[in-house]
Amino acid sequence: MSTTTGIIFSNLHDMSIADLTRRRTMASVPFGCRYRLVDFALSNMVNAGISDISVITHNNYRSLMDHLGSGKDWDLARRSGGLKILPPFITTNQGENNLYDTRLEALKNVQGFVADIKTDNVVLSDCDAICNIDLRSVIEYHTAEGADATCVVTRKTLTPDISEKYRLIYSNDSNDVTDVIAHPKKFSGEGDVLVNIWIFDRRYLQSALADASAHGYKSFTTDVILKNLGKHTIKVYHYDGYYASIDSMAGYFAVNMELLDAKTREALFKVKERPIYTKVRNSAPSKYVGGANVKNSLIADGCLIEGTVENSILFRGVHVGKGAIVKNSILFQDTQVLAGASINCVIADKNVVIRDGVILSGHPTMPFYIEKYKMI
Repeated sequence: MSTTTGIIFSNLHDMSIADLTRRRTMASVPFGCRYRLVDFALSNMVNAGISDISVITHNNYRSLMDHLGSGKDWDLARRSGGLKILPPFITTNQGENNLYDTRLEALKNVQGFVADIKTDNVVLSDCDAICNIDLRSVIEYHTAEGADATCVVTRKTLTPDISEKYRLIYSNDSNDVTDVIAHPKKFSGEGDVLVNIWIFDRRYLQSALADASAHGYKSFTTDVILKNLGKHTIKVYHYDGYYASIDSMAGYFAVNMELLDAKTREALFKVKERPIYTKVRNSAPSKYVGGANVKNSLIADGCLIEGTVENSILFRGVHVGKGAIVKNSILFQDTQVLAGASINCVIADKNVVIRDGVILSGHPTMPFYIEKYKMI
């Protein structure tokens, strides 16, 4: 049986939702009432039997460390292997200190760590790949094919206005990758898009990183994948389950709202053999005071609801006051919507206070965002 190490990138797409990542990493962005985005990548690996997982950080990773802790909530608090945080390595370029910008640079910054890996395979995953995938099957396929690298793709219908957000993977009937087009402009139609999960043969990854360092390469797609098509065995694995990625504030809002659909929740959280784990917090049950009216919403523990909540997602400790109306909104931990306030299409970060009688409204394509600790 092959052995596998997992590596998760915590920061690569921070600028996609710059408002939410101003004080945290993409990995620690709250999602779906009680989770963080990193929980999906971590749980996918743990459910595949991977017990040696490292998270590459960039900056603003204090909240991520607080969430992950020792890794015990994912059964990763171990003497051998377990969960590791790989802090950023600052490189000097023309007198300036720079952190990495690309996936390949991130791997080069931890090249010493990668060089010491002894397992057969290495799984690379972005933290914002929201899916519940059977990684064990992907690894078994990768091993059976004798592949040097295997990428996970999903079929998606693209329109010209969104195609540039994806990487298109082309393959032949034998599932060999034949071409990769990063951020295609004005593409329309169906295509296989990268889920940002890769399985690498450990020796091939180590060799590719050494070559990239020697030549100053920066692009993972161009310099590691495209330049080696035909020289190495690079396969695709077709995944047909639920998949979403976060590429904007509107995208973050939309993906959270999809959780209000029972079918989406079942695809992500009701797979019996593959639960999604997160940090366990002991909170009192939510309390619904007389006159509270709640419809089609997800509400975490510890909330106090005295008003109306519709089509919304409330994290722990949220208070909706008497006569307040919350519709189509996402309220992070300990947010307060006081008596008589009315909000629609709002994303309120942690510890926000919306005062009595305030009326706020955004739009699904441009939700109204309130940053941490603000009082409005």
